[in-house]
Amino acid sequence: MNAFVRAGSLGDDTDTVVVPARIHGRILFVPVPRRVVLASGIASLAATAMPAATPAAATELADMGSPFEHFAQLRRVMIQTDNLIGPRHVLPALQQHLVSLATRRRAARGTDAIKLLALETRYEELAGWFAQDIGDERTAHGHTAKALDASHITGDTDLTAYILGRKAQLAVDTGHPADALGLAAAARRTARPGSRLEVIAVLHEAHAHAVLGEGGEAHRAYDTARALLGRAGSDGVWGSWLDAAYISTARARSLAALGEYEQAAAGFDSALAVLPSAYRRDRGVYLARAARAHAGTGNVTLAARIGGQAVGIAAETGSARIFGQLDRLDRALAPATGEDGVAEFRASLDRIVLHPA
Repeated sequence: MNAFVRAGSLGDDTDTVVVPARIHGRILFVPVPRRVVLASGIASLAATAMPAATPAAATELADMGSPFEHFAQLRRVMIQTDNLIGPRHVLPALQQHLVSLATRRRAARGTDAIKLLALETRYEELAGWFAQDIGDERTAHGHTAKALDASHITGDTDLTAYILGRKAQLAVDTGHPADALGLAAAARRTARPGSRLEVIAVLHEAHAHAVLGEGGEAHRAYDTARALLGRAGSDGVWGSWLDAAYISTARARSLAALGEYEQAAAGFDSALAVLPSAYRRDRGVYLARAARAHAGTGNVTLAARIGGQAVGIAAETGSARIFGQLDRLDRALAPATGEDGVAEFRASLDRIVLHPA
């Protein structure tokens, strides 16, 4: 029996979590009462509550010394953990540490306060990314907006440029590619010329063009990003992960959006071949995107097999990016249910989503 089947109506409840649910044939991320999710038998999907900080804890935090290195290290650990298991279990911890960090920042003065605000801004941005990846768009927009506001207070234009790029990414991923074009342009204007942040802004612009169906503009933007990367220096933490392979993988996603599935599938297959094992959640994202691309080429058997691999990672991580691609794959494969492996894939996906009564 489906572990989520007929768990109850969505109803109203003050304690809710955002989970993938099958609604009118689509997999959508919706707020659901935690009691309903717990009753479904998949307790891991209910793991996004943030415990409130107590007054005693706040006083203790305010009395302690400089916390910068402590919170910086915590952030690095949470990024590594997210790579392994996805954000569903990491976001509550990050939000709790964000409350503590804000308490310490308010008690600080001078240079210490500015340093802590810059770190708090990075926490807000990361919380926005985690919320986006579990499908909680409202929370994602809230954290990212706070990060942008705080970046202006710090006067760190690199940070502002990066967060503008994140807002562009969030806009296109939530169905507003035209807005993303404006945000990407603002990110590029804000970035230092010749920096990796400029490259990142152009990549967001390229994908927005692709989602809008503007293939020529998208391809030209990717060519510009490659040329800029060839001239860009090291920006420390900004874009340290950015290389030619990353641009190729980003381009594969845009190729899929443009319906150029053969090239997209080849790009994702190449990315999967070199992706480090520590990037477990990202492997699920790439697998799901590769499967959808292979389905677009007509190779439904291969698409179903690759999609089945992504289902397990989707269940582990709760990543909305994986579920979103699997939903598209599910609908693409629906007419081919009789083909090898297709029915098995669709059944395995159905078992990991909520089925409200």
